[in-house]
Amino acid sequence: MEKGLVLPQDCRDFLHSLRMRSKYALFLAFVVVVFVFIEKENKIISRVSDKLKQIPQSLVDANSTDPALVLAENASLLSLSELDSAFTQLQSRLRNFSLQLGVEPAEDAQGEGEREEEQPPRPRGARPRRHVLLMATTRTGSSFVGEFFNQQGNIFYLFEPLWHIERTVSFEPGGANAAGSALVYRDVLKQLFLCDLYVLEHFISPLPEDHLTQFMFRRGSSRSLCEDPVCTPFVKKVFEKYHCKNRRCGPLNVTLAAEACRRKEHMALKAVRIRQLEFLQPLAEDPRLDLRVIQLVRDPRAVLASRMVAFAGKYETWKKWLAEGQDQLREEEVQRLRGNCESIRLSAELGLRQPAWLQGRYMLVRYEDVARRPLQKAREMYRFAGIPLTPQVEDWIQKNTQAARDGSGIYSTQKNSSEQFEKWRFSMPFKLAQVVQAACGPAMHLFGYKLARDAASLTNRSVSLLEERGTFWVT
Repeated sequence: MEKGLVLPQDCRDFLHSLRMRSKYALFLAFVVVVFVFIEKENKIISRVSDKLKQIPQSLVDANSTDPALVLAENASLLSLSELDSAFTQLQSRLRNFSLQLGVEPAEDAQGEGEREEEQPPRPRGARPRRHVLLMATTRTGSSFVGEFFNQQGNIFYLFEPLWHIERTVSFEPGGANAAGSALVYRDVLKQLFLCDLYVLEHFISPLPEDHLTQFMFRRGSSRSLCEDPVCTPFVKKVFEKYHCKNRRCGPLNVTLAAEACRRKEHMALKAVRIRQLEFLQPLAEDPRLDLRVIQLVRDPRAVLASRMVAFAGKYETWKKWLAEGQDQLREEEVQRLRGNCESIRLSAELGLRQPAWLQGRYMLVRYEDVARRPLQKAREMYRFAGIPLTPQVEDWIQKNTQAARDGSGIYSTQKNSSEQFEKWRFSMPFKLAQVVQAACGPAMHLFGYKLARDAASLTNRSVSLLEERGTFWVT
């Protein structure tokens, strides 16, 4: 048997050294590759950081809840449409930038980062889900009229949810900031109509914990928030600032409320913080919504008389002017009154013009007509909304509009309707009525409120200050 070839020791040492050098070379190559990869990543991160630094602060803030920071750098955008367009461009640039970085916006498919809550499947043959907005201003009887929808069992009704936004987000009055607040209200409103009640949690103070809160404004004015299963067992020693009226419930569970909203056939809410009808166009055109807007107006003389009682501290200047018999009221007070009336008038004129996006979606209602004929007006509003009126609502109207006297409290919904709507005429000084008539003349003319020529005509019951209007109001 032949022996294998035996290499000299020097060859063996050389081969061993070669193998070790190969290993070291491979290891070194690996280290170099890793180093190059890390350097490349660092350069990418550096470029991304530089790009982020170049983004204006307004771009970052454009996707946040408070647009006041954006508005501060865009104060020249005084029209709502221009401001809305600017916000849309900023949001688009943010999404494009995210795509450039290889980050897919989590909710881009929903459009501008909005969440679309899953809606339960609707039964075959079910009526379309309506979204009813009662648009009003303070002291116009909106709490009373809102009850027409709150009392219907198949409607999820919210009472002034935008109150939380007004208390949390501060805006300077007028100009771009006023338009900015309208945009925030609009976006929150849309999410609420989609039953995304979590959007309110960012504005409730103190912030809810685990989606539980004791501070939902006027919870007791929304039956849907006080029904089972939203009404959870009462918790002792837990203070609830806004509690349910007829039963004791635990803190509001926002998740249960959102689920109840999705189970109801329709959704309605009232809001006194929406000033301009035009900014609701995206909601009217949103395919997920079937919006119906009911704008409630009232004689501005009656509104002022009611506000001077309900919000006495804000009208000290007016009271002083009346008490001291001065010739003229401060101009800024008159301008504020005129601005409020013009805002209401412009929205109504837009609605009555019936642009394509509002056709069949807008109704103008005078509080005085509701007070005189509550059941008839309720039927008209429900017919407009496309929702059948139930006997439950009719019974509530009958019981709460024939009261011997008005209910106590500035937000009472119990009214002696046939007497209440003109009560202001017999307590308002004529010179105060003159100020309102001068400031709000165009709005009064549009809505059919007659001017009082003198003190006698103001207090004379036989002299009507209301023009009769018919189906003109349902458009």
